[in-house]
Formats: sequence, structure tokens, C-alpha cells
Amino acid sequence: METTDLDKVIEFVALSIEVIAVIVIAGAILFNIFKVITNYNSKTPGFFKAYKDRIGKALQAGLEFLVAADIIRTVIIEPTVESVIILGILVLIRTFLSWSIIVESEERLPWKPKNNEQVTIINN
Repeated sequence: METTDLDKVIEFVALSIEVIAVIVIAGAILFNIFKVITNYNSKTPGFFKAYKDRIGKALQAGLEFLVAADIIRTVIIEPTVESVIILGILVLIRTFLSWSIIVESEERLPWKPKNNEQVTIINN
């Protein structure tokens, strides 16, 4: 299969999104490690829970970026049945990981509202 200039640009965009994902995840981990080191003696209640929650949010954002890059690469550059099946498996795994992070950090199932949110039902 011949590679066109557009394919190269799209591959570069997908790779750039993956790099952004790595920067988001690694940056959040490094920033939070620095915060833990500098504030370790603060003894603030929930200090480590807040640290864990911030890492979880960064991981979720990174996973979303990685899914976006995979979608771009699979749908536009290599739209074969095999690559679409692999994309589906990757999305399922990353969705499971994202849900696991929500359960761990927010102590709720992803489809349940947060404790402080009101659920409004509109009758038609």
C-alpha cells in the first residue's frame, strides 16, 4: 500500500496525541510526587487520597488521548477488519481501566451519579 502525504500527516497527528498522553500522565505523576515530598509533613486529612485522585484523573485523561490516537490511526490510516478488531479490544481494555480508576478514586460505579449530585427526572 502506497503511503501518501496525507497518511504521513495523519500518522504524525496520531503520534503527537500519544505523546501528549504520555506527557499528561508522566507530568501528573512527577508533579504529584513533588507535592507529596514538599507537603509530606503537613498531616492534612485526606492528603494521600487527594494525591491518588489527581493521579487517577491524569490517568483517565491519558487513556482518553490514547483512545483518540488509536481511533485516528485505525479508522483513517489502516481501516482493515483486523485493525478494527484490535481497536475494539483496546477500547474495551481502556474503558475497563477508566472505570476501575473511577471506582477506586470516587468510590462509586461510573454510571452512578456522585453523592453530591442531584438526579433530575423530567416527565414528558
